[in-house]
Amino acid sequence: MIVAIDGPASSGKSTTARAVAEEVGLLYLDTGAMYRAVTLAFLRAGVGEEETEAGASVVERVLDGVHVGVHHHVGVHHEEDGAMRVTLNGDDVTGELRAPAVTRRASDVSALPAVREKLVEEQRRIAAACEAEGGGVVLDGRDIGTVVFPEADVKIFLVADAEVRARRRRDELLEKHGEAPPLDEGLADIRRRDAQDRAREMSPLRQADDAVALDTTDRSIEEQVEFVAQRVREHRAAA
Repeated sequence: MIVAIDGPASSGKSTTARAVAEEVGLLYLDTGAMYRAVTLAFLRAGVGEEETEAGASVVERVLDGVHVGVHHHVGVHHEEDGAMRVTLNGDDVTGELRAPAVTRRASDVSALPAVREKLVEEQRRIAAACEAEGGGVVLDGRDIGTVVFPEADVKIFLVADAEVRARRRRDELLEKHGEAPPLDEGLADIRRRDAQDRAREMSPLRQADDAVALDTTDRSIEEQVEFVAQRVREHRAAA
């Protein structure tokens, strides 16, 4: 079983997907974390936005030396922060993936065709392995239900007011890093990322025709999880 949860930045995708996976007994795969790991590789290599736009050779040079690993125990895996562990060339970088510098570049890097090709292939491999063992996976991202898994069994598209998302993002940064940009800067960044994600040429953010929309603006996480989990139960009952 494949459950696809898409939506814009800070709409609650990862939190919802992680909890749904635990609720219904599936594996959770945070695709955004995989893209952030590659973004971190670009930052460590000192490759700026202008260089990635200059040509494919720079991008390929960085990618040639990048291996992103996703690590779970048997079944649904939850570490101290409730998330899967992500490694970059063997080093656990999970704690670095939500840093502001990574967040600022993640949308740009994830739009690069070579990056998407590399990671989509890995995401499909992981999901196929789960299904082959009789299980399934919950994935969240921007284009899971439209590009990565257009045949997903359950598709959800989350939406939320931009100001609410900016506050969520600020609170998350304060909790994890002890600092965050002012709310107005966070809101401007959310709107910038929304525009980039929707306008990008490859795999733009959009709701799949057969996805169910869920507005999380005024919903608690418990309500969001139950909404999605119920769709999974209904699909299982009908299978």
